[in-house]
Amino acid sequence: MPLALIVSSFVAASRIGGAAQQYVLAAHKIDPVLAPTVLFGRSPAKGALGEITPPDVLSRMLADIEADALFGLVDLMLTGHFSLPEQVEIAAGVLERVRGADRDGAFADKPIVVVDPIMGDVPGGLYVTPEVAEAVARRLVPLADYITPNLWELERLVGHGVETAADVRAAVLELEVPALVTSVPARADEVGLMYVDGRQAVLFTHPRLSKVSNGTGDLVAASFGAGLVEGLAPVDAAERAARVAAETVKAAQLWGSQELPIVALAGRLVRPTAEVRIERV
Repeated sequence: MPLALIVSSFVAASRIGGAAQQYVLAAHKIDPVLAPTVLFGRSPAKGALGEITPPDVLSRMLADIEADALFGLVDLMLTGHFSLPEQVEIAAGVLERVRGADRDGAFADKPIVVVDPIMGDVPGGLYVTPEVAEAVARRLVPLADYITPNLWELERLVGHGVETAADVRAAVLELEVPALVTSVPARADEVGLMYVDGRQAVLFTHPRLSKVSNGTGDLVAASFGAGLVEGLAPVDAAERAARVAAETVKAAQLWGSQELPIVALAGRLVRPTAEVRIERV
């Protein structure tokens, strides 16, 4: 069975962060291992009173995972939310050790690293400290095989505005890391995800809905990573992730759910049926 190592947040009662990504990966029969950077009962957006995982605790937790010889079995490493720059540094070191580990018995020949550079979004801007944002950009993005920023984060990474799909393509090429970018400008009634690498740029759009539940970025990153582990071409993994996002958001609205219904939709995460418009940029 493929194995994924997630270094991100744990929120018990919300389908966001690394805890939500565990369910997404499990639907794809990818065994998830989560090292939590924070521990919350509910979303911080609702005023949660949780705790940041101290760097020494996070480091010891990851060392225990390594001691069980699991680093050499990691097929996918996902990084997401960090609250301290020291946590970012720990994750960067783990990433390097995962890549250097003996892979005898692993599902894949080498691990795939997907970095979600969680920093902020519109309209509030940064929701991590500037030091964390700088550490993610400096240490993790260059080590990634793929990144999954939202549009605001992409602008932060390149240091200038990004207004159109063509701008998104140019910005990703500037970073020199393949990317699946969320919240990309599209038609007035649509929202887009865009995959860009050195050879292609493809925009996937679906109807924009109001009152979207939090966690779609986490869902997209996990779905995209799962597709890569399964052997899909990156653009095909991106298309499926776009369909998964559209399907899950629509289901949450139809069912009146405050959270993304990831568990209820498990089978449809693997085989989504939502329609997306596909446009090459």
